[in-house]
Amino acid sequence: MARRALKLASLAAATSGIYLYGNKFLDPNDFGVVRVGRAITTTAVITYDYLTSLRSVPYGSEEYDFLKSQVHLRSAERLRELCCANRGTFIKVGQHLGALDYLLPEEYTRTLKVLHSQAPQSTRQEIEQVIREDLGKETGSNISPKRQREKNGFNEHCPSGRQLKMKEQIKIKELFLSFEDTPLGAASLAQVHKAVLQDGRTVAVKIQHPKVRAQSSKDILLMEVLLLVVKQIFPDFEFMWLVEEAKKNLPLELDFLNEGRNAEKVAHMLKNFEFLKVPRIYWELSTRRVLLMEFMEGGQVNDRAYMERNGINVNEISRNLGKLYSEMIFVNGFVHCDPHPGNVLVKKCPASGKAHIILLDHGLYQVLSESFRMDYCRLWQALIKADMKRVQKYSRRLGAGDLYPLFACMLTARSWESVNRGIDRSPVSASEDVEIRSNAAAYLPQITQLLNNVPRQMLLLLKTNDLLRGIESALHTRASASSFLNMSRCCIRAVSTYQRSKSHSLYRRAQISLTEALSLWQINLYELFLWLKGSQLGNWVIALLSQMHHSMY
Repeated sequence: MARRALKLASLAAATSGIYLYGNKFLDPNDFGVVRVGRAITTTAVITYDYLTSLRSVPYGSEEYDFLKSQVHLRSAERLRELCCANRGTFIKVGQHLGALDYLLPEEYTRTLKVLHSQAPQSTRQEIEQVIREDLGKETGSNISPKRQREKNGFNEHCPSGRQLKMKEQIKIKELFLSFEDTPLGAASLAQVHKAVLQDGRTVAVKIQHPKVRAQSSKDILLMEVLLLVVKQIFPDFEFMWLVEEAKKNLPLELDFLNEGRNAEKVAHMLKNFEFLKVPRIYWELSTRRVLLMEFMEGGQVNDRAYMERNGINVNEISRNLGKLYSEMIFVNGFVHCDPHPGNVLVKKCPASGKAHIILLDHGLYQVLSESFRMDYCRLWQALIKADMKRVQKYSRRLGAGDLYPLFACMLTARSWESVNRGIDRSPVSASEDVEIRSNAAAYLPQITQLLNNVPRQMLLLLKTNDLLRGIESALHTRASASSFLNMSRCCIRAVSTYQRSKSHSLYRRAQISLTEALSLWQINLYELFLWLKGSQLGNWVIALLSQMHHSMY
């Protein structure tokens, strides 16, 4: 009897194995035990490597530094392999880590940055499955998809995300004249395909990876447990803030209707910037997992060679990008927090000859409270003016405490010496970059303590700052005077608007407006001086004045 039961069990196991192997919709990653086992193993191997590789080497010696760099590199590669294997949330967190230039060793940031461009893709079958589930329609119905959605409670201007009830599983060809199999790009949570609708409109179709929503909450819990275990072994290891941010932000990023609303909000908010283009959202064919947008293409914002080939002024792009983010951060307090190069494109308009910045992926935004925004404005004003008393005051108000010098260095990515001298006085040198990275490694416990103390709003701003600095470095426009002047303008406008809103005196409001106008005029005058100084006309004027001066004496 036992032998017969064993045979039946073996037969069932073999049949199940053949079925699982042959079923294209099933993947080992679908099984929690595989994902958990892989994550635990990787964490254990990395921990063991750090505990044993440096144990018998004198701290601070050249051999110690060399071995530590090798351990960093091996661990970063293992972490990258884990992210690529488990996909979804793991890749999202890996991308975030890859942007932490102020916190992690270069071996980690350099290795993990590739996750922005090497995210795994869903198959055609998986993509069709999501579209069938979210964009179904009634058999034989002549009602347009938009009208059908309205009939089922979907309002174009205030989308509720209610899915249609399916009576027929549709195919992609019923919705699109053409649909490109190869995605334009694949990210941690979704991928984008180019398609043409039945009415001839060319669209970008963003489709969520089918399993990522179900796996995300379990993945975050797993990361939280593993980080707590690592902290028991390495008490200075403080990365719980990363899990807390993922818990808060991931559900928003997984709701594509929220992304569509963000896109429309920022397009309206920044409509005065003619150089900014935000894709229009087609609500009639959008759900929580499928987002249809106007198709826009261009070169990545960090591709200097593309800009030179297409006659796009690199300095103008860098300047406009600074204007865009200064306006979002200091004036509006509504900040696009994922400006990696794949989400920011540039293109020259054939008709006008002007260069446009195309802003994509609006899933992750940070809303800044008024009090935080005002303190942040005043802190940046103090940093630009090298006013150390005010730098200390507003850094403390933002949670930095006695670590305010470190906080100022993290915000500006400059050395403390450069902060004291004035961050607009000189660009970042190669030696200063090396110094910053060395200090980041040396002050890791203090940095992690600081990140745990500052308001949660600051964390995404730090990430955004790092991504923007990476773009400026690629374009060789980092720490240009014009970027600081634009920030100064926005800070002055934001603080003046806030002061007027709190004042009940007409005279006081007029006084604030006059002070604002004078301050902006001074910045314009200084900018004109810088332009003259760097132009041929300016050289002629300076030479003429010099000659007149000598002739008088």
